[in-house]
Amino acid sequence: MKNYKDVAQAWLTGNFDDETKAQVRELMETDPVALEDAFYRNLEFGTGGLRGVMGVGTNRMNKYTVGMATQGLANYIKAQVSGPASVCISHDSRNNSRLFAEISASVLSNNGIHVYLFEDLRPTPELSYSIRLKKATAGIMITASHNPKEYNGYKVFWSDGGQITAPVDKDIVAEVAKIEDPAHVRFTPVPGEKTGGIEPMGAEVDECYLRDITSLTLSPEAVKKHADLKIVYTPLHGCGVHLMPEALKRVGFTQIIHVPEQDIPDGNFPTVVSPNPEEPAAMAMALAKADQTGADLVLATDPDADRLGIAVRDNEGKMVQLTGNQTWSFLTWYVLHRWKELGKLDSSKYCVKTIVTTELIAAICESFGVKCYNVLTGFKYIAEVVKQNEGKGEFICGGEESYGFNLGEFVRDKCAQVAGIMVAECAAWAAQQGLTLWQLLQKVYQEYGLYVEKMVYIVRKGKSGAEEIQQIMADYRANPPQLLAGSPLAKVIDYNKPQETGLPKSNVLQFFNQEGDVVTVRPSGTEPKIKFYFGAKGSNAPAKIEALKAQFIS
Repeated sequence: MKNYKDVAQAWLTGNFDDETKAQVRELMETDPVALEDAFYRNLEFGTGGLRGVMGVGTNRMNKYTVGMATQGLANYIKAQVSGPASVCISHDSRNNSRLFAEISASVLSNNGIHVYLFEDLRPTPELSYSIRLKKATAGIMITASHNPKEYNGYKVFWSDGGQITAPVDKDIVAEVAKIEDPAHVRFTPVPGEKTGGIEPMGAEVDECYLRDITSLTLSPEAVKKHADLKIVYTPLHGCGVHLMPEALKRVGFTQIIHVPEQDIPDGNFPTVVSPNPEEPAAMAMALAKADQTGADLVLATDPDADRLGIAVRDNEGKMVQLTGNQTWSFLTWYVLHRWKELGKLDSSKYCVKTIVTTELIAAICESFGVKCYNVLTGFKYIAEVVKQNEGKGEFICGGEESYGFNLGEFVRDKCAQVAGIMVAECAAWAAQQGLTLWQLLQKVYQEYGLYVEKMVYIVRKGKSGAEEIQQIMADYRANPPQLLAGSPLAKVIDYNKPQETGLPKSNVLQFFNQEGDVVTVRPSGTEPKIKFYFGAKGSNAPAKIEALKAQFIS
């Protein structure tokens, strides 16, 4: 294994631009710790693509690592597709996102692959939609989702519109790993070879996307009656700024209230510490706007507009931010209830949840006689189930606790626009029943029992942090807890053992006690974090959650 100093030195003599070399020299002279972190490894092209801090170095997101990833993808596509191939590309509002999108487009075109490049920033779910619309071979989304501003990323999708899964993901990873030098990347056209061409796309795809997702609504009469429902929406400086308000208007809502300061796409995310709608601080300005205007519902999307956060008024009139588990629970109940009323439910219909998402979803599905698949964390696994069931069953909806939801099969990823119009419609339907969304959630709890969930993470940065996270997992495997919140351990599921789980191998552990409470321990695949998901049920669930947190988080 090469020493990081030798790797950095190679960047000073290799085929890199002068600005990059100057930045490497500055790290060498002023920040040896940052130099090591930038060069001690290659930024891993994992089964979903790239994600990392932007900057110079092999362990950073920059034009060279993006170019190398794209060359590997191009090589894979050319090996798999005998005829013409094409790729759709989009990007969010992050710093360098447009640059990375254009570099990706250029490399693919120089490899003879036709590119459909969105003319400006567009949401991840619209990128997913565009792949099937254009009958493309693959797709690339430049985004780091809800990560802090220092990050960017590179997600790869396949022809079904879903993010790549086995065996395609591993095969692409292997091709990318073969590109060890930027000199192997076709950054410029090859003399005598025909390029694939870059074709812009924009408004015409928007129109098709909006037409299809707004066709999914279930209660137009309720929306018509409550069209003046006041909805505050913020894109958190991301790319939902145009499509979410337009989608809400198209289904019939007339009172869409903006947070002007956050309508401006800006990769520095100047009004928030983190552009993550899961974080209360990110929602603060929208909640203040709701109180100022008397709105009953707040919707917020992350930078690539695939995640949706919401806030509603409780029985005292206070705005309360809901978790993803709470939102998808009442929304799944609403969708299944309406499908049943409309005579659309039968044995071929199904829902999907991830293993860290509330078990309340499974209980709701069971009560309606609907199959509920349980998959690994990541919406790509939900999309994979949809693909596997094509022609055999119909996907109703699916969600994950980290604010991801989708309804219908037009988009093969989580879609904040779909989730937003369905939450708003559900609010209108609930109003017809004399209920607020908060009261509808309590109604669901009354019917199925109280379920409470909490996710807590620990950040461990750099090489030493990654090693510490792996040691934590090893320790839990060797010495699982014998009690959870005072109740004896009943079951352990180790997702590193696919022969036992029936799911792809994943570095995740789940512990269940005899009362049915669960703790899931999982290193993040995209951030320097280890995540703990706590789930408890019963009237004393809140107390059990606190006991579990105290037990696992020191």
